[in-house]
Amino acid sequence: QVYLVESGGGSVQAGGSLRLSCKAPRAITSVFNPSTMAWYRQAPGKQRDLVAQISSAKLATYAESVKGRFTISRDNSRKTVYLQMNSLLPEDTAVYYCHHSETMSWGQGTQVTVSS
Repeated sequence: QVYLVESGGGSVQAGGSLRLSCKAPRAITSVFNPSTMAWYRQAPGKQRDLVAQISSAKLATYAESVKGRFTISRDNSRKTVYLQMNSLLPEDTAVYYCHHSETMSWGQGTQVTVSS
């Protein structure tokens, strides 16, 4: 397991922006760097869905619903992955979770609330 800590959530109005961070403070780089990292989200009463993922080679893929609005990135030297969220919509409201694919580890989640 990799210990993951998310931060950056909050409440914003529609059209606003937030930047989420996910750090792996206790991981060694040989564990963090080779793994695909991902952001998922889960709205109340719904399943947890993939939002974006980034490979060790920094190739990114996105859910259709966030393409053009969200950007995932990673800084391996800091063992951190980011999710820049722009043009937020009320339907983006959810708990956002970080995921380390190699070890199937999850963070505790960070709440994002977008009001109309």
